[in-house]
Amino acid sequence: MSLKPIICPSLLSSDFAFLARDSNYMLECGADWLHIDVMDNHFVPNLTLGAPIVKSLRKHTTGHFDCHLMVTNPETMIEDFKNAGANSITFHIEATETRGITQKVITQIKEAGMKVALCVKPKTPIEEVFPYVDQLDFVLIMTVEPGFGGQSFMKDMMPKVKTLRSKYPNLNIQVDGGLDPSTIDIAAEAGANVIVAGSALFKPNQDPKETIKLFKDSINKHSSNW
Repeated sequence: MSLKPIICPSLLSSDFAFLARDSNYMLECGADWLHIDVMDNHFVPNLTLGAPIVKSLRKHTTGHFDCHLMVTNPETMIEDFKNAGANSITFHIEATETRGITQKVITQIKEAGMKVALCVKPKTPIEEVFPYVDQLDFVLIMTVEPGFGGQSFMKDMMPKVKTLRSKYPNLNIQVDGGLDPSTIDIAAEAGANVIVAGSALFKPNQDPKETIKLFKDSINKHSSNW
């Protein structure tokens, strides 16, 4: 199985007043998914986009909505995001494992007809997701502490990526945080093929089409060595 590069602009870095415009522009530039950060000001110290905004945006784009729930109780939001038009739901194992409901939430998302992924924060061992990987569409490894955009890439998260890639060669592995032209090779070499990027794609005075192509070229270059 050959894994393709999947580039996911993070709408957290877009102009919220022009979400539809920015979303469609990124797709025109070659992006594959639209990454939507959902924060509840409890699991992480920030409050961002909720299901009503996603539902409104759905009317104006056909893009794949990759919804990352950085929330304490993801199980309460699955139906709302399904109805809003989400295509995939990623939730944090830290929010569910201690309550013994990780399997329940995976099943809930799959039964709702969406792709499902688990996410680990920087301090969480990657081994925690191993019991569930066979049921997942991808795994997200945070390369910053979740909550805010614009943080620096944590290179010391790459052993997690390498471990996961070695154990699961056909798994889509997503990384999120600090990905830009100076860090993409490190992530791609480690085994990441699904790239979330915010500031690198939305900042002024750069061409997101060129950056997306650079990301994809890096993944294609390194994937033969995984």
